[in-house]
Amino acid sequence: MIFDSCIWLGLASGQVNREAIVAAAGDAPVFTSVISLGELRFGVEACADPAERAVRAAYLRQVETRPALGVSKHTAAAFGVLAAAVKQSGRSPRPRYNDLWIAAQAIEHGYALLTLNPADFAGLPGLRCVTPAKRSAENVQEPAPPPYRVAAKSRTRRPRRS
Repeated sequence: MIFDSCIWLGLASGQVNREAIVAAAGDAPVFTSVISLGELRFGVEACADPAERAVRAAYLRQVETRPALGVSKHTAAAFGVLAAAVKQSGRSPRPRYNDLWIAAQAIEHGYALLTLNPADFAGLPGLRCVTPAKRSAENVQEPAPPPYRVAAKSRTRRPRRS
């Protein structure tokens, strides 16, 4: 199973229930994408606050310990098919390039993609998306302090899609 970048960000910020992620992954091996590593590195480098940058860098180092899937000529072929499918459906693939690369990796390796944003991947041929179960109101527990702080300006942090 490949984790979409939003899963890593949600885990880091404490906005995603870790147990729901573990349950969704089940016994499947878990991989990160080098594309996600690039997105997370961007979040480190673009952070103006040195203390927050250090927290983000430490979290990125943890994610980097996971097995990472690279990009191959087979990934590139799958990406081309997906980008063309998006264009043929009347949408521009450009704002979704990173998502399409991650989806291409999942297809190439026959893995499911765990994401919080299934609509971003809707209609992609050959892709199997999985979303973690939502917590019920009676089972909500306060999360542990997140290792990846949300900026004070924003109370809800959504991963930025490029």
